[in-house]
Amino acid sequence: MAKRVLAIASGGGHFIQLMRLSPAWDGHAVSIATVDSTSRALVGDVPFFTFRDVSRADWWRIPAATLDIAAILLKVRPQVIITTGALPGLIAATLARPFGCKSLWVDSIANSEVLSGSGGQAGRVCSQVVTQWPHLAADKVEHWGSVL
Repeated sequence: MAKRVLAIASGGGHFIQLMRLSPAWDGHAVSIATVDSTSRALVGDVPFFTFRDVSRADWWRIPAATLDIAAILLKVRPQVIITTGALPGLIAATLARPFGCKSLWVDSIANSEVLSGSGGQAGRVCSQVVTQWPHLAADKVEHWGSVL
């Protein structure tokens, strides 16, 4: 049965890795959200949303980004969230969890020594957390292979 999927990530490498996961949502009603409107050209004919970016370095932007992401969640009403990070993906998973939405966090391949800051928190709210490095697999973190 087809699910409503929200694929969400920050820009740059996070978004590139997210798009490399696109075969995983074939056959589902996917919507894609990221920070850069020019990324629209990379996603094909699917609903596309943008939101204001936020990170730990600019924490004062969290309320505005949270409102943007909440509005996207209300429009999409996802059953599943797939994210490659960073903080916006964690915000989306956190907001959607009370409504029974499942979420998959795929930590960035760039984090080869430790999980990312948001990836370390993802185990608290995401249904599944995956690392791309076998030596980082732990109690709540699995290794399924790498995206790149």
